[in-house]
Amino acid sequence: MNALETVNRYVLEAAKTLKLDEALTRFLMTPDRQLRVEIPIIRDNGKLEVFIGYRIQHNDARGPFKGGLRYHPDVTDSEVCALASLMTWKTAIVDIPFGGAKGGIQVDTKQLSLLELERLTRRFTDVINPIIGPNIDIPAPDVATNEQTMAWIMDQYSRSHGYTPAVVTGKPVSLGGSEGRGAATGLGVAFCTREACRTFGIELKGARVAIQGFGKVGSHTAISLRDMGAKIVAISDVSGGRVNQQGIDLKEALELQAANGSIQGLHGGDSVSNADLLTTDCDVLIPAALEDVLTEKNAHAVKAKLIVEGANAPSTFEADEIFEKRGIHVVPDVLANAGGVTVSYFEWVQNLQQFRWELSEVNERLERRMVQAFEAVKAKAALHQTTLRRGAFLLGLERVADATKLRGF
Repeated sequence: MNALETVNRYVLEAAKTLKLDEALTRFLMTPDRQLRVEIPIIRDNGKLEVFIGYRIQHNDARGPFKGGLRYHPDVTDSEVCALASLMTWKTAIVDIPFGGAKGGIQVDTKQLSLLELERLTRRFTDVINPIIGPNIDIPAPDVATNEQTMAWIMDQYSRSHGYTPAVVTGKPVSLGGSEGRGAATGLGVAFCTREACRTFGIELKGARVAIQGFGKVGSHTAISLRDMGAKIVAISDVSGGRVNQQGIDLKEALELQAANGSIQGLHGGDSVSNADLLTTDCDVLIPAALEDVLTEKNAHAVKAKLIVEGANAPSTFEADEIFEKRGIHVVPDVLANAGGVTVSYFEWVQNLQQFRWELSEVNERLERRMVQAFEAVKAKAALHQTTLRRGAFLLGLERVADATKLRGF
């Protein structure tokens, strides 16, 4: 199965359990709008090049479309559609008033200069301008996009609509971004890890944690869990990774990443590939890189007692079935990594209020929201005697279906 088929499989299962009408189920699985665009830009060498972009708006029954924008050469409409669907259920699970969307451009950012990236972003913004806005669709950063990308989008959109910081989230704080937004996804993963350890009888203090992906999500997860008393025994990025059962030196890892853009050269322990890190000896495994890294090929070799999904769709349907049979608990992505969109919601609210919250207030609200969402998913899973993933989809689908019926779609 590809990512979209996997998501739809869970949605269909949840719809059957909830006894939803077939037509309503089909409606909830079908995106509201799928936009494919051509984005021509003049490269620095004077040549014209055309890139393909997507914005897929899945569902807005509970509020404006919300979802990230990724720049990656392997972006496809199917992948973007799957991620847009996941956003619909994710925002419902953490009970924030958004729907789901996702966007992407087929581009290798390493091959473009900063000026070329800016031209590409501004041109893409012009193309999708009619279908985005603070009350319509609110993009955010994702793979290979960042605060600067959001600043360009906000500026380009504001040129035709007046100063509109609420059109995107994940902006620089100086342009209306929220304190704590950069760390939010990783901190949310850490909160879910803590709650899952309490639930499943794993002592977090001293627990050995392996994290695949040491980008923004993985690094903030590592720092937060270390501060909670866990031991980070393995990390990796695109250059490879290190495993050290005595504990990774996160200070050195962060310094290397800041200086070189990778953790290559990290001292202590042994080198490990991204693939082998997933089966390293640990108590908690956190895949925080890309999707489909845990499959039927390696699920049997996973040694962790608990998997917390920091990335979007890191486990295939087949892998998830294997984990269930093996008694390995999984906190699904639609819950675990929802900290980012939760603080995006806080940013949007601050922009609309034209009032800024302090970091302590943002983090307190984030913790409360993530704990409430975890408890709601756990209760739904217990009610139906199923896994946290199925419990999450049951909760999300039920909330979206109720909103849809109440609005009279």
